[in-house]
Amino acid sequence: MEILVCVKRVPDTSENEIEVNKGGSDIEREDLVYSVNEWDNYAVEEAIQIRDNVGGSVTVVSVGDEESEEIVRREMAMGANNGIMLKDDAFEGSDGRGIANILKAEIEKGKYDLILTGAQADDGAGQVGGMLAALLDYPYASLVNKIEIIDDKKIKAGREIEGGNQEMSEVDLPCVLSIQTGINEPRYVGIRGIRKVASVEIPVHGAGDLGIDAGTVGEAGAKANRVDYFVPEMGEGAEILEGSTDEIIEELIKRLKEKGGIK
Repeated sequence: MEILVCVKRVPDTSENEIEVNKGGSDIEREDLVYSVNEWDNYAVEEAIQIRDNVGGSVTVVSVGDEESEEIVRREMAMGANNGIMLKDDAFEGSDGRGIANILKAEIEKGKYDLILTGAQADDGAGQVGGMLAALLDYPYASLVNKIEIIDDKKIKAGREIEGGNQEMSEVDLPCVLSIQTGINEPRYVGIRGIRKVASVEIPVHGAGDLGIDAGTVGEAGAKANRVDYFVPEMGEGAEILEGSTDEIIEELIKRLKEKGGIK
């Protein structure tokens, strides 16, 4: 099975104090520590496990700048067979649809059975996977937390739904799935693996290579623009109810009735 996983370089929230810049136009990016997007890392691990079980290869692809190459190499060190960089000045400032259009052009250059994305990235929009599937006219499932391979034409995709229940759906291949965290336990990437891929040449494809009109991506083609970044004002602190479970329930019901939440 040929699998493509879309990955992104994002600020590492465990290593950074994220602040909005003075102009309110972006977060303050100077001196930030970056890493691979957490959801994407789970997607790569799932792809590797599928390949190890049924054969094939895993390719990771990223839309970004020169610095994004480090996360492509990291995922190759993790076990992906190939890496591709999609880099062009024309791509800068792309909105979700622009990124999906860039990825679509790359996907159509190859022959992939399964395309995986993280359920969301650093901006939290969770839109690229669905847009990509729509542009490719492929079946799509989001927030996937389980994948079962039926054969070379179908898979089963599992999603957690309301009430903690598991929904399993048959999906025709090729398809796009957005992967939820917790689907697996991503493996540790060691120094030996990093050294192994350090000198591997990673193809770089620009707008011309992909046959993309520069006016349809980047800032020029963006239909959605971020107008303002801000930190929500802090409200009053939460009150912790104390006592036994029955006492807490009784007090909670009393307060909800007082506030008109229930009758």
